[in-house]
Amino acid sequence: MRLLVNKVVLALSTLAAILGLIFLFWILITLTIKGINAISLHIFTNDLVNNGLRNLFVGQFILAFIAVLIGVPIGLIAGIYLQEYSFNNKYAKFIRNLSDVMMSAPSIVIGTFVYAILVNPVGHMNGWAGAIALAIIMLPIIVRTTDDMLGLVPKELREAGVAIGAPKYKVIFDIILKAAKVGIMTGFLLAFARIIGETAPLLFTSGNNEYFTLDLNHEFPSLTVAIYNLATMPDKHLVDIAWAGAFILTIFVLIINLIGRYLIKDKG
Repeated sequence: MRLLVNKVVLALSTLAAILGLIFLFWILITLTIKGINAISLHIFTNDLVNNGLRNLFVGQFILAFIAVLIGVPIGLIAGIYLQEYSFNNKYAKFIRNLSDVMMSAPSIVIGTFVYAILVNPVGHMNGWAGAIALAIIMLPIIVRTTDDMLGLVPKELREAGVAIGAPKYKVIFDIILKAAKVGIMTGFLLAFARIIGETAPLLFTSGNNEYFTLDLNHEFPSLTVAIYNLATMPDKHLVDIAWAGAFILTIFVLIINLIGRYLIKDKG
């Protein structure tokens, strides 16, 4: 009986995996065919008003870069505190639990939260709100990754640093962080890959601007929001531009994830 149950569960699991792969490849093949057919040089050289995506590429990476500048230092410091200074007290347990909850929180919820505190008071969408929303999304990933990677560093390294008379902060920055740098960097890359493709929070915060701008105080161009808007247009040419943007973004996210996987494998 137990053998029969095992075979049934194995068969169902295999079937579920095959169905998942079929849909995944279906999406990727459709995206690749439609995206490649829509890509041309002017996609990279013109702004959206001239049927290009240049301003959207620039805007998306500016938002993500600012999010990294905000999220990485805070997440890194929080991870260091949890592993090196908290001694697993009740505050550390609360922060870890909160971080886990935030990692699973829908991005649209974070977008509405930032809208309430940074968009609604000023009366209009702006790039700063979009960047902060992305930073909040990546923050728990960095906190958890830093905490876990520092926890994997052998205690002997800490003891060796203390034994030679180094202060604790020197041990952390010169020994422990260097020992865990590959895993922490991998977490940074995966967090960046997560936010670079986000759409929902930007719909409520940064909005979209069809023109090239570096002014974060007003609506700011973003590729993901533009793809969402263009995909709903009745004009086939605009829909094709959306396919091109989606394909380029997918390739970029894939490259980042492959780099992260390579770092993990190399570390192992």
